[in-house]
Amino acid sequence: MFYISVHTNLRNHYCGSLHLKDEDKEKKMADDDLEAIRARRMAELQNQYGGPGGGPSQEEAEQKQRQAVEMKNSILSQVLDQSARARLNTIAVAKADKAQMVENMLIQMARTGQIQQKLTEDQLISLLSRVSEQTQKKTTVKFDRRRFQIDSDED
Repeated sequence: MFYISVHTNLRNHYCGSLHLKDEDKEKKMADDDLEAIRARRMAELQNQYGGPGGGPSQEEAEQKQRQAVEMKNSILSQVLDQSARARLNTIAVAKADKAQMVENMLIQMARTGQIQQKLTEDQLISLLSRVSEQTQKKTTVKFDRRRFQIDSDED
């Protein structure tokens, strides 16, 4: 009887440890599978977003920028007649930020349907004057008279 109980205990011990080893193997296999899935997903994301940096590649960024410029030029050519377009280009040479602001405003107006026909040069001039009034910087000069009085007393 003693022999049987020892044998049974030893058999349970070894079988239990085999059972644990099998669980560890399954867990390790599951971890390996999960790691493989993660690696595949990471490779897909890197391919989608252009490399290990995670962002778009320089070529893709340049391509998107070119498309945006082409779209902007297309919309402006549909919205402005030749003389108005020439005036806007002249303004872009002198004041690039102001021309950019007007271009963005014209594109927004075209997208929202506020512009029904091509704008003439005179209409563009009136739009430019309204923009200038809104964005005009007013210079103010303040004199500190106290400082001048102090200086004049010392003489």
